[in-house]
Amino acid sequence: MFKHVLVPTDGSDLSGKAAAAAIEFAKVMGAKITAFTCMNEYPFLTSSDSGHQTRKAFEEHATIEARARLDLVVTSAQAAGVACSTDTAITTTPYKAIIEAANRHGCDVIFMASHGRRGLEGLLVGSETQKVLTHCAIPVLVYR
Repeated sequence: MFKHVLVPTDGSDLSGKAAAAAIEFAKVMGAKITAFTCMNEYPFLTSSDSGHQTRKAFEEHATIEARARLDLVVTSAQAAGVACSTDTAITTTPYKAIIEAANRHGCDVIFMASHGRRGLEGLLVGSETQKVLTHCAIPVLVYR
């Protein structure tokens, strides 16, 4: 049924549990996965050489953190015998980047965690999962 699963990860414990479940799902389906994570854009304007160095350090740190998040998924997928590739994006709108990554890689399902924020907290904080569900044209499996 599903042949290519996008697995967004933010490094949280719940995201890690969702990735583990996605790997098992992919194994049963005979599917491959693409692990995906977003990095924040540099939050300040740079107008000097010192600002450039600060931006460079920020970006290097973000890249290291992203690689660590993705490596956890890759290692687990390899241990389960599931083919796994990776992708990242620099963005302030993760839900858009997730949908774009799924389209770019030809994924036929997105398997992602939901922190289950409801009520006022959900309204104020928002939910990337809810936004993906609202705007995505392919199936989304939500892990809680």
